[in-house]
Amino acid sequence: MEAVKALAGTDPQAPWTFICDGLNTHKSEALVRFVAEACGLSEELGKKGKTGILKSMESRADFLHDPSHRIRFVYTPKHSSWMNQIEIWFGIINRKLLKRKSYLSTEELEASILRFIEQYNLTAHPFKWTYAGIPLAI
Repeated sequence: MEAVKALAGTDPQAPWTFICDGLNTHKSEALVRFVAEACGLSEELGKKGKTGILKSMESRADFLHDPSHRIRFVYTPKHSSWMNQIEIWFGIINRKLLKRKSYLSTEELEASILRFIEQYNLTAHPFKWTYAGIPLAI
């Protein structure tokens, strides 16, 4: 929630689309209230667990996903393998490039990342995704 506030606060008039998984914290009452306030929406939100937009996780997710809002959320499907592969890619960049370096500017950081991607792509191959869609037994 605080990360969303901070990021949206960097440009309070810009449209923002956040892509995240369906974790309950990404559909919280506080997040709904923030989005309603930040988007200047005056509709009644209801009461958490009882009425209106705040009634359920599903009703909050529908509100947060509304494309007419300046700040909106898009939820990935359960077991969305592409999101896991993005996390793998960020791990590679972190371990092989960012972990032991510091940068004097965002321009220097951007140039370093772009050089890394160019070099990495010379030998890159697709990640082998092994999830078979079978729930883990507990």
